[in-house]
Amino acid sequence: MSEQALHICIIAAEPSGDALGAHVIRAIKVQSNVPVTFSGLGGPLMQEEGLESLFDISDLAVMGLAEVLPKLKFILKKIKQTSDFIVNNNPNILLTIDAPDFCFRVQKRIRGKADPAHQPKQIHMVAPTVWAWRPGRAKKISGFLDGLICLFDFEPPYFEKEGLKAVSIGHPVVESGALEADGEAFKNRHGIEGQTLGLFFGSRRGEIKRHADVIAQTAAAFPDAHLIVPTLPHLEPSIRNALLDLPNAVTFTIDPAEKWDAFKACDAALAVSGTVGLELAVCGVPHMICYRMNVLTYQIAKRLIKTPYAHLANIILKDEIVPEFIQDRCQAELMKPVLESLLTNSETKQKQLSALENLAIKIGAGEAQRPSEKAAGFVLSLSS
Repeated sequence: MSEQALHICIIAAEPSGDALGAHVIRAIKVQSNVPVTFSGLGGPLMQEEGLESLFDISDLAVMGLAEVLPKLKFILKKIKQTSDFIVNNNPNILLTIDAPDFCFRVQKRIRGKADPAHQPKQIHMVAPTVWAWRPGRAKKISGFLDGLICLFDFEPPYFEKEGLKAVSIGHPVVESGALEADGEAFKNRHGIEGQTLGLFFGSRRGEIKRHADVIAQTAAAFPDAHLIVPTLPHLEPSIRNALLDLPNAVTFTIDPAEKWDAFKACDAALAVSGTVGLELAVCGVPHMICYRMNVLTYQIAKRLIKTPYAHLANIILKDEIVPEFIQDRCQAELMKPVLESLLTNSETKQKQLSALENLAIKIGAGEAQRPSEKAAGFVLSLSS
């Protein structure tokens, strides 16, 4: 295979996976000793790298049992479409990224179904959080994967003991541009003056439906703050509508090139829990997180989840450095005083930022190889 062109199929079903996939594609192009063609599923960032996506991924961004069930027929159809595409195109490598509910079903359908002479090496990027809930998944995925790319140093042993090759690469946020962000440049470009408050509504339509009102109600307590709202193009109309009644000046940004400058321009932030929390922490933005889920989903989740925290920084640092307002505590009246302290109290702000000071180093900043370069090396090592 090393003397022939390499065909890599990459599947990213969500915007966060699209960003990871774009970085990995670029790194593979640099490291590969043979021509590489890419196919699969991804968003605009992967498409900029030359990937022609099988279909639009925006409708796949759902989370939780109650959210998935109404779209189950549609999702299963897309899983079959994706799997059939892979089997029919015989890639050398199949790399799926995050979104395990979608990606693992694709990986399981592929195992053994391809032509034996063209069975791809099957790799997944972003390990499932077996350390937080359902540890039995480590054994299950070892049955249909050839390799696993983890983001944190403590993750590979969970999978290696089940016989699965695993590597830790560090978190992609350290190579994203977050550490070099320029908040003042963003403010100058958009004519922003005075106090700024970042609002982060999540990357899924369901998250906006569940959180838009409570975030708007919380922000209403700070009428003089200029609101900065980074989001995705297809989500902007819903978020804009949710903020219509607020007196605040609001700056939306949907440009990926402005993302990190927008983060850094925030004096404080309120975010729907997710990867964005770790990103805000790395950017040095004082913040808090909130999250609501369907009651049925929550009742199941709270019985399965073993970690006491939702925020990745809190999990890594083993302390609630970033305030969390989950489910019943996700109320404007509870969040307003905490957000006010983060926005106006220099002691509160500095205490959080000091605790988060070395977080970037803990997740891979400053290492000789970037996360995407490590991931690319791992993928190519399994191609021979």
